[in-house]
Amino acid sequence: MQQVDGRVLDRPTAEADEPGWEVEPDDEWGIAVVATVGRQIRLRREAVGMRAGQFAEALGYGEDLIYKIEGGKRIPRPEFLDRADELLGAGGLLAAMKEDVEKVRYPRKLRQLAEMEAKAAELLSYGNHNLHGLLQTEEYARALLKTRRPVTPEDQLEQAVAARMARKAIYERSPAPELSFILEETTLRRPVGGKMVWRRQLEHLLEVSLLRNVEIQVMPTDRWDHPGTGGRIQVLKFLDGTAVGRMDDEFNGRPVHDPKQLRILELRYGIIRAEALTTRESLAFVEQLVGET
Repeated sequence: MQQVDGRVLDRPTAEADEPGWEVEPDDEWGIAVVATVGRQIRLRREAVGMRAGQFAEALGYGEDLIYKIEGGKRIPRPEFLDRADELLGAGGLLAAMKEDVEKVRYPRKLRQLAEMEAKAAELLSYGNHNLHGLLQTEEYARALLKTRRPVTPEDQLEQAVAARMARKAIYERSPAPELSFILEETTLRRPVGGKMVWRRQLEHLLEVSLLRNVEIQVMPTDRWDHPGTGGRIQVLKFLDGTAVGRMDDEFNGRPVHDPKQLRILELRYGIIRAEALTTRESLAFVEQLVGET
């Protein structure tokens, strides 16, 4: 416990758990937001006459971290802002910045993807290697990301997991977007994270498949003659009639907006959809896998 100006504050249980993430050097908007937040924290700290070392000790973290956050080099987590607000008597000013920080706490590419998904009226996704991020449980996503080499640093790993989970807010949108997922059988049989993590992931798929705006189809391994062997296909369609899509082995894997290029992706997706199991057959297939685990 820590007492400051008559207020008793709970200290973190582990000082090594630094409450923040590094800012991407090419993320200009993110840098500007985090710099503003850091400057406000420093001004509040100086206003109450507290040195950086005292502030760090009261919070239970290293002084170097305080300098990084105040200097706009580190993204503070929500709990850090809550504690700093209480400690500095900011009256909610610092805590209110959580909304701004929330928008930049994830890597820029993931933010852009989440923003597009948040605007999409329809999503088409075929995956032949891993389950789509919107279908993953948190423990499955963490286990999957841990397979990357070279090994991802722990703070970056947790940042990536948090970003992936945040994208699932798409399920809460109203009106709900139409979501179509086609999964290769092999992605369902690979026990990522071990037997129990895998089982809970399969059970989660069954839960998601019950949503009226979600269609999940399985592509059996023995159906190889389809245009999805070149890699993933994803298409996002928006209310204004525009769309964006990509495929691993087309257009250098880059996102495309041109109607002619999008037509190619939709044509391929349509063929794959027709070759896959129906949604009812796919549901039965996943239920069978659950029973086998």
